[in-house]
Amino acid sequence: MSQQSSPHDGKYFVVQKGKAQCNQGDKFPQYKVTAHQKHFWNDSDGNADFLGVTEDDLQFNPPGPSFGQCKLKPTSGGYLPCSYAPAGKWQKTYDKVKIMGKKIVTELSELQCVIGGKITINDHGQRGQMSKQNVKNADSKTVQHINSLVKMQDFKETVLESELDAY
Repeated sequence: MSQQSSPHDGKYFVVQKGKAQCNQGDKFPQYKVTAHQKHFWNDSDGNADFLGVTEDDLQFNPPGPSFGQCKLKPTSGGYLPCSYAPAGKWQKTYDKVKIMGKKIVTELSELQCVIGGKITINDHGQRGQMSKQNVKNADSKTVQHINSLVKMQDFKETVLESELDAY
């Protein structure tokens, strides 16, 4: 029996330190997680930057006109500030993983504003990091072909030495 694929497959979960964008604004605020303070993506230290964003997390940092000037509110000298007003919860959320019963926000998620803008993900907030195990498992010849400037065997030896120095 095969599992059904999802458009969210291979997409990142959004964390609090990521940034949102509105197609009618000119600023990119960070998410503000208010639905929980318990679940962190890829951070075992409990750093609030890595709190998982859920369908119920509708606030942003900075608060107020989070998305800057709104193109839907023209004036003679430009635009009025954003009057952010979410029209319900985040849509296109991932329902196969939940935080305290709430669906999670991924790179595909959207939030409609009653003023008329559509809020999407500008930056999910997660960053990949290479671990010592990744370095140990890397094939030196393949790395040499991809990036001839890196002498992988020397790098592996340096990583192993630093690991021994840690003890």
